[in-house]
Amino acid sequence: MTSLAEFASMYRRREHLPMKSRLAFMFGSVILLHVAAVGLLLAGGASGGQPLALGLVLTAYVAGIKHSYDWDHIAAIDNSTRKFVAQHKDPVSVGLAFSLGHSSVVILAGVMVVGGAALVGQLMDQGTTAHLVMGLIGSAVSGLFLLGMGLFNGSAFFRTVHLYRVARAGGHIAVEDLATRGFIARLLSKPLSKVQRPRNIYVIGFLFGLGFDTATTIGLLVLTTAASLAGVSAWALLALPLAFTAAMTLCDSSNGVVMMHMYKSAIHDPRRKLGFNAVITGISAFSALFISVITLGGFLNEAFGLSDPITNWLGEIDLGDAGLVLVGLFLAAWIIAALLRRRAALRDCAAPRT
Repeated sequence: MTSLAEFASMYRRREHLPMKSRLAFMFGSVILLHVAAVGLLLAGGASGGQPLALGLVLTAYVAGIKHSYDWDHIAAIDNSTRKFVAQHKDPVSVGLAFSLGHSSVVILAGVMVVGGAALVGQLMDQGTTAHLVMGLIGSAVSGLFLLGMGLFNGSAFFRTVHLYRVARAGGHIAVEDLATRGFIARLLSKPLSKVQRPRNIYVIGFLFGLGFDTATTIGLLVLTTAASLAGVSAWALLALPLAFTAAMTLCDSSNGVVMMHMYKSAIHDPRRKLGFNAVITGISAFSALFISVITLGGFLNEAFGLSDPITNWLGEIDLGDAGLVLVGLFLAAWIIAALLRRRAALRDCAAPRT
């Protein structure tokens, strides 16, 4: 049986493991979160026999799924994955790291609710200083991070378009040519230098979650508070944020893995897939820049008490459902690229041999 020390050593060396082992390690962690949530639910049901707990946990689980498709989640994970793949890394756990960081805030808040802490109520109350400070931290970090990633990948997009034109004209293209270069790359090299490994995204995800401005997060905490007042056992209450986390980590981890394979397939065969690479990179860059403008606009509106129509409008935009549109765009681009490759392969097979 593997000792705790051996397991810790394997965890530290996980980046050097084969991809299948790393995928198993990552999704094994997600499964453990599900097991823990079910265990807490069973413990709460056994101690109190409350049928309400199951419905609440399922509601929290669905909320976690919905929250994972917020546009800021997808933009942060996809743009970070694009950066790592361009550096010839296999960022298997970007989605998991971001989701765990984001979920840490939710779990801490849920534990505080179960413990009866009044601070959580102040954080959710829009009129308090605590809510304002937390919201400004989350908005500033998420807006600036997505702005940096959007500019970085936007530079990669224009370079890819240029290389696509060179390839169409018969020029030679190598994988190394796709590396982001130029003024933008030099400008962002220092700010993004701290994001060297997927686990660094944990901190980004944690800071993203400080805002408490997402409807699903607030809804989960309100649900936990109401369940506490209804007499649901503490064990079952703790299962609510854990079920939310389990669902969100499953979806975010899957999204990160899918995007890693998508970017790798686009980058590692530059001559044939430059067009696909340009489309995917362009969507990522646009999504990051779009979200950063909205987030920073809302930040400026709240931080300085602005009343102009532009920042007021930006501060009121709900991006929850827009994430599904972004997922649809990526899937559509992937499907179209697969169909075009298949048609090209059939055309090559049908071509007469000399």
